Amino acid sequence: MNKMSIKKDDLVVVLSGKDKGKQGKVLSVLPKESKVIVEKVNIVSRHTKPRKQGEEGGILKKEAPIYACKVQKVCPKCNKPTRIGHKVEGGKKVRVCKKCGAEI
Repeated sequence: MNKMSIKKDDLVVVLSGKDKGKQGKVLSVLPKESKVIVEKVNIVSRHTKPRKQGEEGGILKKEAPIYACKVQKVCPKCNKPTRIGHKVEGGKKVRVCKKCGAEI
């Protein structure tokens, strides 16, 4: 299992790919694959067949996973994409913005 600095509900910005520059909230984290699912980013079309009586088929739009190395956390204080550092305060490990030093 890979160690990831991005967690669920973080605000991130996409660094590369078709959605470069878009911001979104992390919906889920997949540490085994080193991927994250970001809201309204990497939208793919899924063709589905109706499986049950009364269920509709068709083309559904949904978010697909994106590699975690292609996204960067946005600092809530300085509103810039930043790397995440760690600091131990009072026996508790906290995440810190590398640009402004604010606690995340």
